[in-house]
Amino acid sequence: MTNKAIEPIIQYDRGQLSDGQLLKLYRQLLTPRLIEEKMLILLRQGKISKWFSGIGQEAISVGCAAALLEDELIFTMHRNLGVFTVREMPMERLFAQWQGKALGFTKGRDRSFHFGAMDYGIVGMISHLGPQLSLAAGVALAHKLAGEGRVSLAFTGDGATSQGEFHEALNTAAVWGLPVIFVIEDNGYGLSTPSREQYICNDLADRAKGYGMRSVTIDGNNILSVYQTVRKLAEELRENPEPVFVDCKTFRMRGHEEASGIKYVPRELLDYWAARDPLRNYERYLLQEGLLSEKQVKEIRQDIKNDINKGLEIAYGEGPIQSSPEQELADVYAPFQSRAVAPKSNKKTERRFVDAISEGLRQAMEKHDNLVLMGQDIADYGGVFKITEGFVVKFGKERVRNTPLCESAIVGIGLGLSLKGYKAMVEMQFADFVTCGFNQIVNNLAKLHYRWGQHADVVIRMPTGAGVAAGPFHSQSNEAWFFHTPGLKVVYPSTPEDAKGLLLASFEDPNPVLYFEHKALYRSLSAEVPDDYYTVEIGKARLAREGKEVSVITYGMGVHWAQQVCEEMGVDADILDLRTLLPLDYEAITETVRKTNRAIVLHEDTLIGGIGGEIAAYISEHLFEHLDAPVLRAASLDTPVPFTSKLEEQFLPKARFREQLVRLLAY
Repeated sequence: MTNKAIEPIIQYDRGQLSDGQLLKLYRQLLTPRLIEEKMLILLRQGKISKWFSGIGQEAISVGCAAALLEDELIFTMHRNLGVFTVREMPMERLFAQWQGKALGFTKGRDRSFHFGAMDYGIVGMISHLGPQLSLAAGVALAHKLAGEGRVSLAFTGDGATSQGEFHEALNTAAVWGLPVIFVIEDNGYGLSTPSREQYICNDLADRAKGYGMRSVTIDGNNILSVYQTVRKLAEELRENPEPVFVDCKTFRMRGHEEASGIKYVPRELLDYWAARDPLRNYERYLLQEGLLSEKQVKEIRQDIKNDINKGLEIAYGEGPIQSSPEQELADVYAPFQSRAVAPKSNKKTERRFVDAISEGLRQAMEKHDNLVLMGQDIADYGGVFKITEGFVVKFGKERVRNTPLCESAIVGIGLGLSLKGYKAMVEMQFADFVTCGFNQIVNNLAKLHYRWGQHADVVIRMPTGAGVAAGPFHSQSNEAWFFHTPGLKVVYPSTPEDAKGLLLASFEDPNPVLYFEHKALYRSLSAEVPDDYYTVEIGKARLAREGKEVSVITYGMGVHWAQQVCEEMGVDADILDLRTLLPLDYEAITETVRKTNRAIVLHEDTLIGGIGGEIAAYISEHLFEHLDAPVLRAASLDTPVPFTSKLEEQFLPKARFREQLVRLLAY
């Protein structure tokens, strides 16, 4: 073969790279290609269930991973096998992962590249794509806060640049000057939708201008260009933190996943990019430069194939995955023994509900110097409810951070902070606004530990509830949305003492906690609260009132409604304040129902799909023989929350609770 015959189409500039570095990159580029070729055979044989091919764009994954330091986190997508191989993940574990075996990284709970492994500096994707950008920004914030001189790097595709999370992550990273590299695998298609139907800017890199962000467009099939560009950028960002947008032009030579096929791709486009294959061109370049011989190519290929076969042999030797309901349930939450911590002294001070929350938050900041608070207007302004007023003076703007209006990115950044050992609190200005961050909460925070064993140390404060004439977008009770999501913990205090103790307990717990605080209680309810640091055990209900006639099971504002109505009616009621909604204290529910033999569940949330339905079902299923009457419920009307006070009063369940209580006692 002559030099002319092997001349590559892609033009390479080795710069200052040594022969050894060039050859190492070749082996790193070849490894994922050979693994993929083997996996495609196994897919046809039915030995793996699905495959997302990165053939034709391996240079991006390999170049980026090789350019970073080993302790810098990379956030991967479907077609980033080269990251996993450059980070030298054991092949047998990768193969076991793709076969759903225990030797893999997710205990058979998630597939292909939907996983991470902190030992290898990799945080895997969720199917929603864009949210991983915010996690990378969170890790970059951790680097900046710690002055570590490190970067994070996140991949996404050109299709995902249309998602809101893409905008939120890039905007926040730019505003905060975070050392994160956003890499776009710009392969021209979002599954089958071509780029011209996704955006109208000439170049994706143009979007960076809107964020005041540096950008660069490179040939994503040129391994040396990717490696040298990312290495240079990373060196710069370690010294001077800022985000950078890297648009890598490339092409996906196979379907989005193998079942999709590529019939929608014009033949001439496939031919064009086939000629620009990153592996073949780089191999030709090394042959032309005399750094490789045909014999060496065969030897290296055989060596890698031998490693693949050894890994497959080990993976095949693993039997089908074994588990049990108990094992599966045990991994929903990160291990943590919740317990009550008593205050060191008996000194108490009369505090309003809102002040108890503020005091708890202040003591959490004092105890946990790795706790970062984030939310809209929480810094100098002190938040719309003034809970963080004065915090900036005491703790500084690095730890008490105003955020742009981008709830999803901020929740994701909180999770990114957690990946680096920080604790994060995100304040939703109103619980209603959590809809904008819903995906991050239910799909990233909640599932992370179950999927691949990584905890999510994030507390989300949720000012909630009606009774303040704030209308349908500032008054909703939305705790039931999260009650249905395994992996979250949901707490809902009804007293100033519990407000402080449960908040402090939430920061002790390494699992994601949604902390609901009723706005109407903020300045209307006061009580003595211990001055010292203390916690209230998450998962334990309390008896707010003892009686024998009936059990009222409730939480939040419902506790106060129940107390008032029972006193006015002269009802001798057990009033059980759940305090924690997820996990529920079934033991306390059982105890009170066995005691009174009658139960009514009261909550401010609307009736259909509310938490009361689950509690009523549990009592009917497990405690039927102890009941002297049906389990009744009282809840708000199944309408949005109205604005006008008269309508709001009609909407809320207090009057219906009274009617239901009369009915229950007369049964």
